[in-house]
Amino acid sequence: MANLSADRLAGLNSWYADWRGLRVAVLGLGVTGFSVADTLAELGSEVRVIAGSNDPDRERLLEVIGADFFAGDEEAMLRSLIEFDPHLMVISPGFYPGNPFDAWAVENDVAVWGDIDLAWRVRDKVHAAEWLCVTGTNGKTTTTQLAAHMLLAAGKRVAPVGNIGVPVLDAVRDPAGFDVLVVELSSFQLARVRDIEPHASVCLNIAADHIDWHGSFEQYIADKANVFERTKAACIYNRADDNTLRMVENADVREGARAVSFGLDVPPVSGFGVVEGLLADRGYHQERKTSALEIVTLTELQERGLLQPHTIENILAATALVRSLDIDPAAIREAILGFTPDRHRCELVAVADDVRWVNDSKATNAHAARASLATSESIVWIVGGLLKGVDISELIAKNANRLRAAIVIGAEQTAVTEAFAQMAPDVAVYPIAARAGLPVMLEAVAKAQQLAKAGDTVLLAPAAASMDQFASYADRGEQFVAAVREIVAG
Repeated sequence: MANLSADRLAGLNSWYADWRGLRVAVLGLGVTGFSVADTLAELGSEVRVIAGSNDPDRERLLEVIGADFFAGDEEAMLRSLIEFDPHLMVISPGFYPGNPFDAWAVENDVAVWGDIDLAWRVRDKVHAAEWLCVTGTNGKTTTTQLAAHMLLAAGKRVAPVGNIGVPVLDAVRDPAGFDVLVVELSSFQLARVRDIEPHASVCLNIAADHIDWHGSFEQYIADKANVFERTKAACIYNRADDNTLRMVENADVREGARAVSFGLDVPPVSGFGVVEGLLADRGYHQERKTSALEIVTLTELQERGLLQPHTIENILAATALVRSLDIDPAAIREAILGFTPDRHRCELVAVADDVRWVNDSKATNAHAARASLATSESIVWIVGGLLKGVDISELIAKNANRLRAAIVIGAEQTAVTEAFAQMAPDVAVYPIAARAGLPVMLEAVAKAQQLAKAGDTVLLAPAAASMDQFASYADRGEQFVAAVREIVAG
């Protein structure tokens, strides 16, 4: 066994450290795994990528960069790892805790990193950008994009990276460099974060999600809380969510870091909020004890279709992040009013016969679905998928009076229909069975058209992950949009 000395490992904290001769096993060949392998190969390390399946295109690229590759089942992957005898293992976010590869590394005193810590260590290749880190059960991507738009409007070179889809390592190696990276972090990534020191960080909200992966709600919260560790300037929390406040209170931050809040109420000192129709900043300016800075009006947000409560919270959180870098409020306002949210998040697809058809496929958990359901009074709800160990009974109970009917899709239909039977027995429920040759979403939309009446909203807000019947939440949303256009609008 070729263990790496603690001193040698500690010294690997710069792009310009000596990474040569380091044997690194990279677990996973998705976008993240390839970025890790490509980075380490460029640094001169000896790299073996170990994955559960082949990807011919990336496999060819690994050969070009000089990295070894192995694919097989879990047992074969473990044999390949042992045979390679690595000094270090970098594991992709999707590998669940307690997997045999982590266990082997612990038993054999082999260090294990995630891609985020690796990126932090080599961030100085071109220019060591400041990091603004974003997490939360919902709203991460929108907040990350908003913050990046604000910084861009202020003339900063900025990249939104991480869980948003662009590996941090790709931005770190960009030859032009960046002033700021806005880093979206999932709970999977945060479970492995140990070294980063963000300038500012935010946890938007906490609700039960990914319990099957983390093992418990308590562990999910603990992993999310890593976003605040070692923060240098500002830890930003949601005043309406006590979990996020406790995270900040318990965080081991750098000296001088401040607690800054956001919420839909009137902001206290060191807070962002809403005052008399204005989004207001009492966070950082010197006169914050006696005055607030205007960011944007609610009327302006309404004109841009940005008046949903969760969207306003995301705007406030993003503003709090970038104001930690002293970004001018005028640039922030310009960015907000020019912002267009991503597709598949409360996306109005069609209005026909006074029925609204809304695609919120990105509502992959109960917390997100709750926000979407709250926007309408009479709903035909398309719900279901992979529940990730979360019980949606409370969500159903609290929204039963809004529901004309529920159309249940997905692999865990029994759990959903039983929850309706117990919590909302008066709501008509229609399970859609997967059948060969008939797309599930097409059948769901056809059923919704039969059920919906004037004034209703047909809402796709599944409160569940999509990978049981679809390639992704985006694929699920696209199939909904296509079905609506074919059956309703067409």
